[in-house]
Amino acid sequence: MAENKTKPGKENIEKFLSSFEPTVQEDCRTLIKIMKKISSKQPVLWGGSMIGFGQYHYKYASGHEGDSFLTGFSPRKANLTIYGMTGFDRHKELIQKLGKYKTAKSCLYIKKLSDVDIKILESLIAETYKCMLDHYLKMIS
Repeated sequence: MAENKTKPGKENIEKFLSSFEPTVQEDCRTLIKIMKKISSKQPVLWGGSMIGFGQYHYKYASGHEGDSFLTGFSPRKANLTIYGMTGFDRHKELIQKLGKYKTAKSCLYIKKLSDVDIKILESLIAETYKCMLDHYLKMIS
């Protein structure tokens, strides 16, 4: 089975962020503050381009397994991608108040933080982080 490429690294996050435009850097630093506050974890660069907080182990029915972060994000060319979303239906009330965004199965895409209500975003991240913790702690116990 192929080795998982998304692993925690020891790269310097500030050095990574310095390759982006100042407004993207500022948005990333805001997300880091939010996620650090919610998770009580230090940011770690995963796979060279994702900033993650916390860690869990997963194993699929197919036998594929690995580790990932509980919440995190990546500054991409087109937008900020926020990972660890636990399904948007269960968070309808918050998502309706968020602002301008797009979604995929477990990702939230935001062009810039000024497009959304930052307090709503923080609440959404906190709720999904708690869901991730609850789910993966149940698997362990």
